Amino acid sequence: MYKTGEKPGKGWYRCLKCGKVIELNDDSDTLPPCPKCKGTEWTKI
Repeated sequence: MYKTGEKPGKGWYRCLKCGKVIELNDDSDTLPPCPKCKGTEWTKI
């Protein structure tokens, strides 16, 4: 599990609260708050 503000690396992440999927394109990208529900916990998919 990852939290908003972390830099977990490139890949696809799913919000644990609502299921919204986002993509990080660079290893330096930071996980944002979920754009749909403002959730802060993510899992890599």
